[in-house]
Amino acid sequence: MTTTVTRLYDDYADAERTVRRLEDASVPHSDISIVANNSEDWYEPGGKVDRDRDGVDDRAEGAGAGAGIGAGLGGAAGLLAGLGLLAIPGLGPVVAAGWLASTAAGAAAGATTGGIIGALTQSGVSKDEASRYAEGVRRGGTLVSVRASEQDRARIERLLNESSVDIQNRSAAWQSTGWTEFDAASPPLAPDDIRRERELYGAGASRR
Repeated sequence: MTTTVTRLYDDYADAERTVRRLEDASVPHSDISIVANNSEDWYEPGGKVDRDRDGVDDRAEGAGAGAGIGAGLGGAAGLLAGLGLLAIPGLGPVVAAGWLASTAAGAAAGATTGGIIGALTQSGVSKDEASRYAEGVRRGGTLVSVRASEQDRARIERLLNESSVDIQNRSAAWQSTGWTEFDAASPPLAPDDIRRERELYGAGASRR
């Protein structure tokens, strides 16, 4: 029996490192998916990742510094080589790759609730949990989802948990300000709103 394990990350770099960790642990990239908010236009068509807006691909900078995201441009094999832009209702532009992104695109085209929620619930995630994860992406986060056997679930969870958001605590914080559930009809957050979210939560608050 296959199960879906999903985690939210405040920082795309944390999610990217997690994907590489999964692949290094022999998890097939066909079983992994990533969906990242792109309201700040940090991803450019053609595959360039430039979060610091200095005109240089961040992966090349990380390789040159011997740190950070990974092995530079040549290390973008596997799932991350398939990153592309996608529009999902309620989220706006996202950078995505993998099976969940494909399912979400199909769900959006078929007007399934929220696109991303339809994709998650189809894979066995509860609607309440899917709503929390969708809201996390809407607020600037990155989602990593893995299809795994029940026997392998504990190992996958250990790999995913590093640097991930505690979604229960985070959604409780949203609820304290009046949030109830993800609304696909709501407009995507503007870049300034995303930055405020990151200032509020992104310094390690509500992480595992």
